[in-house]
Amino acid sequence: MWFPLHCHGQYSLLDAISKTDQIINRLQECEHPGSALTDHGTIAGCPSFVKQMTKAKLKPISGCEFYVCQQDAIIREKENRSLSHLCVLAKDAEGWRNLVRASSASYHPDLLYYKPRLNLERLAEFSHGKFITFSGHMGSDLANCLFEDPRVAYGAASVEDAKKLARKNWPEVVFAKIKQYQQLFGEENFFVEIQLIDHVALPASIVIAEGLRWAAKKLGVPCIATADSHYCRKEDAVDQRVLLCSAFETTMKEVQRKLEANEDVTLGGFFRSNNYHIPTLAEMRELHTPEELENTVKIAERCEVYPIGGKPMLPVVNGPDGESPDQYLKKFCRVGWESKVVAVIPPHKLRTYAERIKHELEVLLEAGLSSYFLVVKDYVDHARDVMGCLIGPGRGSGAGCLVSYLLGITDVDPIEYGLLFERFYNKGRNAPGRIALPDIDTDFPVTRRKEVIQYLRDKYGADKVCQMSTFSRMQGRGALKDVLRAHERCSFEEMNRLTEFIPDESEIIDQLQEMREETGEASIIDWALQHNVEQLREWCYRNPETGELEGPFALDFAQAIRLEGTKRNMGKHASGIIISAEPLADICPMLTDKSTGYGVLAIDMKDAEELGLTKFDILGVAVLDKIMRATSLIRTGVMK
Repeated sequence: MWFPLHCHGQYSLLDAISKTDQIINRLQECEHPGSALTDHGTIAGCPSFVKQMTKAKLKPISGCEFYVCQQDAIIREKENRSLSHLCVLAKDAEGWRNLVRASSASYHPDLLYYKPRLNLERLAEFSHGKFITFSGHMGSDLANCLFEDPRVAYGAASVEDAKKLARKNWPEVVFAKIKQYQQLFGEENFFVEIQLIDHVALPASIVIAEGLRWAAKKLGVPCIATADSHYCRKEDAVDQRVLLCSAFETTMKEVQRKLEANEDVTLGGFFRSNNYHIPTLAEMRELHTPEELENTVKIAERCEVYPIGGKPMLPVVNGPDGESPDQYLKKFCRVGWESKVVAVIPPHKLRTYAERIKHELEVLLEAGLSSYFLVVKDYVDHARDVMGCLIGPGRGSGAGCLVSYLLGITDVDPIEYGLLFERFYNKGRNAPGRIALPDIDTDFPVTRRKEVIQYLRDKYGADKVCQMSTFSRMQGRGALKDVLRAHERCSFEEMNRLTEFIPDESEIIDQLQEMREETGEASIIDWALQHNVEQLREWCYRNPETGELEGPFALDFAQAIRLEGTKRNMGKHASGIIISAEPLADICPMLTDKSTGYGVLAIDMKDAEELGLTKFDILGVAVLDKIMRATSLIRTGVMK
C-alpha cells in the first residue's frame, strides 16, 4: 500500500489543476486509501478537501508546502529572495490550528516578499510537536546539499554527469541539515523524501535518491516515497502547461524553443514530462523500496481525521437588561410590530402578518440566528442614526423577511409585495451539526462604508472582524483565450472575434444551473456551442451524431472546457465582512491588507462558512452618495 503525501490542488494557483472531485476520482481509481493536500504556500483548499474526502470515505490530511527562505524571513532583500520548499502535515486538530497560524504568519507584510514565506526557525516555532515534515523534492534545501551548484546539476544530461557535480563533503553537509530538521521539529516527526517518478527526465533525482537513502540509513532516519502531483493523470499534463504559460506570460512555442536551445525555463520539468500525476501503486513499486512505501502509510496512521468545520461562531448579543438573544430579538420585533404593522395595516390583514412573524421566528430561533439579526440591526442603526447615512431599502431575497422589516434592517413590507420568506431562508437547508446562514445584503454610501467597517472593528475587536478574499476562476471566454494564446492558434483580432460568441457567466447563470442539475457539470463554452452553433461553426462545433467536437479549433475548445472553473487568482471580496466571536487568526489562514494593515481572510467564502465563520455583506453604492449630496444641497438652500 502507498499513501500520497505530496499532492497539489487548484489552490496552487496557476501551477496545479486538480480539483478535489478529480483527486477523489483518481484515488478511487488507483485504490489509494486517501491523500494529503500540500498546496504551495497556502492551506485555502483544505476545508473543502477534508469535507469532500470524508464524504467519499477517503482519508484526508491537511498540509502545506511552505516557501522557505535561507535567512530570517524578516530580511526583505534580494539575497534572501531565493526560496525552497518544505512539506508540513498537521497531525491532529491542534496541528491544524498551528498550521493556520504558520500560514497566516507567512503572509504578514514583514515576512511576505514576492511569496508568503518563513525561514525554518520561524516555521518550527508553530509546530509544538504537531507537525510531520518531510524534506522536499529536487530543489529542496536537503537535495541542494549534495551539489556545489544545484541548478547546474539538475540540468545534467545523465546520472554520471550529475555525480561529477556533487560536493566533495556532501555527507557532512547532508548530515548537518537532517539533524537541523530533527532538532527543530522532533526526530520522530521528520522524514527524508525520495522522489523518483520523473527520474528519466531528471537524472539528478537518481543521484539525490542514492545520496539521501545512504545518509538516512546512517542516521537512522526513515525515508518516504512521494510523487509531486500537480494533476491527476498523465494526460492532464497538457492542461497544466496552459496554466504555466498564463502564469509566465509565454507560449508553448517559446518554451519549446528555450528547451531545445538548453536555455533556462522556469519550472521546465513540467514541460519535459507527463509524470507529475498521481501514480498507481504499481508505478511506485518500480521505483521505491517496500519500506519507503510503507512509511507513507505509517505517517497517514499518525494523522488523525478531525472536523475542520463547526457551528457558526457569531458574537452573542444579549440585551441591556439581561435578555437572551432570543428575548432581545423578540423585543425589537414587538416594537416594530406596533409601529409598522398595528399602526398602518388594516385589522382584517393582521392575522396574515401574525402567522408570518410566528413562522419566521420559529425557524430563525430554532436555527440559533437571533444574534445574526441583532448584529445586522446594530450596524444598520449606527450608520443611519449616528453616522447619518442613507441606507438601501433592501436588496435581493433579504427583503422577503418580515423580521428584517420589523427590525428596520429593510424598509420593504414583504407581505404587501408578496415576497417569500422561504426564498430568503429555509430550515430545510440545515443538516445535523451544520446550520445554514442567512444572507442579508445591505447598501451603504461608498464614502461611508469604511466607517461602518471600522465601527465593527471597534465594537467586536479588530482581531475578530475582517474582509475576505475571493478567488477568480478560469471562465468560458477567459479560459478559451488562455488556451489560444498558449498555442498561438490565431491572431488577437480573430481571438476576440470568436470569443465574442462566448457569453459571460452572469448572462446565462440560470441556464448553467439547469445544465448542472441535469448533467452534474456546467460549461459556458459548451452552452455557447449548443446555442451559438452557426456563429462558432467555422472554428468548432459538436457533431450531432457522435457528440464529439469537430472543426479546426476542436482541440482548443475541448481543452478550454476542461480548464473552466480552475482557480487562477486571489483578490479581495467586494463586500464580504467576517464577524467572529473568536480571534480569526486561530480559526483560518489570514493575510494582511497592505493598504489598511488589517487582516483579510485568505480562504474562499464557502470554505469560511464551513469553518463556522459568518459573512455579512456590506456594500458600497454610489447612488446613495449622490442622493445624500442632493438632499443636503436642497436642505441648505443651495438648490432652489
